[in-house]
Amino acid sequence: MAHPLPDLPNALRAHKKDHMPMGMNATVKRHFEMPGQFLSNLDLDTAADLISAAADVVLIMDESGVIQDLALSGEDLDADLLLDWRGKNWAQTVTADSQPKIAALLKGQGALTSDGVRWRHVNHKLSDGGELPLSYSVVPVRRQGEVGRPAFCAAFGRDMRPEAAMQQRLVRAQQTMERDYWRLRQIETRYRLLFQTASEPVIILQGSIDKIEEANPAAYELFGDTARRPGWTLSDSLDERSVQALRDMLERLRNTGRAEPCRVHTLDNSEALELNASQFRQENRQYYLLRFNRGSDTPQTSLNEARQRLLQVMESAPDALVVTDLEGRVLSANRSFLDLAQLSSEDQARSELLDKWLGRTGVDFRVLLSNVRQHGSVRLFATQMRGDYGAVAEVEISAVSVANPQPCLGFTIRDMGRRLNESPRGDRELPRSASQMTELVGRLPLKDIVRETTDLIEQLCIEAALELTGDNRASAAEMLGLSRQSLYIKLRRFGILEGAGEDVN
Repeated sequence: MAHPLPDLPNALRAHKKDHMPMGMNATVKRHFEMPGQFLSNLDLDTAADLISAAADVVLIMDESGVIQDLALSGEDLDADLLLDWRGKNWAQTVTADSQPKIAALLKGQGALTSDGVRWRHVNHKLSDGGELPLSYSVVPVRRQGEVGRPAFCAAFGRDMRPEAAMQQRLVRAQQTMERDYWRLRQIETRYRLLFQTASEPVIILQGSIDKIEEANPAAYELFGDTARRPGWTLSDSLDERSVQALRDMLERLRNTGRAEPCRVHTLDNSEALELNASQFRQENRQYYLLRFNRGSDTPQTSLNEARQRLLQVMESAPDALVVTDLEGRVLSANRSFLDLAQLSSEDQARSELLDKWLGRTGVDFRVLLSNVRQHGSVRLFATQMRGDYGAVAEVEISAVSVANPQPCLGFTIRDMGRRLNESPRGDRELPRSASQMTELVGRLPLKDIVRETTDLIEQLCIEAALELTGDNRASAAEMLGLSRQSLYIKLRRFGILEGAGEDVN
């Protein structure tokens, strides 16, 4: 015979009323006012649906804590992992550290929340070796009309995995923040040490010349005792012309993002100083970093000027000059290179491989790079340069590898086309010696080397035969052991047909 439907609402109401915290307002309603009107005639399936919907996991246990039945409503819970709980004591399904909490829940002990319900966090052992964190509250249930000890207990469990994952993310975020904080502290310490020990006078302005944010000891030493007075500004230590020059430089820096150094003079001894400025933003405020250089006329300055002149000469040099990284990508090039490559601006060449314009075949540039890396420099490397619009020029390349301040490669490219075109035709010799021919190995395929050498020898022999026979083609063909038709073909091929005389029979 089936037991009558448990008076679950009354049990829940009695459970909450008995455990209402001291001092809590008794007029606050924590239960239904008319449970009999809506819940008294519920069938078993409906009551089961209501109970299972109240939590992610609902356990029905007898008075000794043995799980008789269970229901799951959490979508993320795997029912197969929890099926073996039936028939076991509730304490046997949890980890060892959670067993005292289970005993406290079954005895009605534990921490009360604001709604008067006891919730305890326990960890279940799963059959796959994992753990399932749940937060439980236990409600004793009496059947309708019965008094005394409850017939069974219902444990309502909430899945705590989302909260646990959130706590883990919070812990990781906190640890990341702490690491970033200590990293910033270390950076600030290094900055402070560098700022205080720098021999170069440095002043940081906030927004304008009249707001000095910070100055290092070298700056105070430069401007003397005046700089240590409260309210000191640069206007108190520089002459009027220097103050105006500084204001103009800061204005240009603010508008364009860059400004050339300017000369300023102090009031005390009219000492000439070279002033460099840069800007940065911090906490939505504009700051200026001023660096004063006493040695404006020192050899270092003269050296910088000499280097500037050298750069201007290199930019205007008639030979093409190119600087690349170690892989051969163009970093900068002068105007002569742009002319040979048929480019309109340096931006078109920048970041491109130099191999795009150099080399008769794909191996030329690789051989050149390999020699530069191995020997540090290469002289008079003969190859071709191809323009973007099809122009081809015979060139000689000298290259060097530079390690400091940044590793790079430098190439000097000289156009040899004019020199080759101006050489007299009558003075024809083999352009390469045997040693020079062997240098082509690795740069050109063997068949290309043989074909080029054969063509040169044939051309020289034909020209010598024509010269010996007074440009008589028939006699020259007989001397060379060729038919006249074969000789005509070779004359046209080498472009010397118009130079030979008529046949003499």
